[in-house]
Amino acid sequence: MSTKKWLIGYYGATILFVLLDLLASLNLRAAFLEPWPAARATYYALCFACLALILWRPGWATAIVTVESLISLVALILGMSVRIMVPNDAMFEEMVTIVTFEEIANFVIVGTVAYFAWIRGMRKLKNQQKC
Repeated sequence: MSTKKWLIGYYGATILFVLLDLLASLNLRAAFLEPWPAARATYYALCFACLALILWRPGWATAIVTVESLISLVALILGMSVRIMVPNDAMFEEMVTIVTFEEIANFVIVGTVAYFAWIRGMRKLKNQQKC
């Protein structure tokens, strides 16, 4: 499968993740944004925008994926670190876990994919500049 088809499938699958999130309350793609519904909706909109841009301008795919993966990495790191370093009073009063197992698994999986996509994108962009 070509990289372009894989990217279209990856971003096109966002509709499935949105439906799972809305209909089954199963948040697989953006678990790190669970406490912030507006940020989660913005993230999904960003994924749809990436899909539209890749379909409209296939030559931009490397740059689009590189930027989106960097945004995902920053959102993952900030989303997890803020919740860990600045727990609110409700967490202590209700004795809830600060971070769930699903969020940790999502952080590892999405973080790994985003990191490697960013590294690969940066290498491709660097090699394109040399030509």
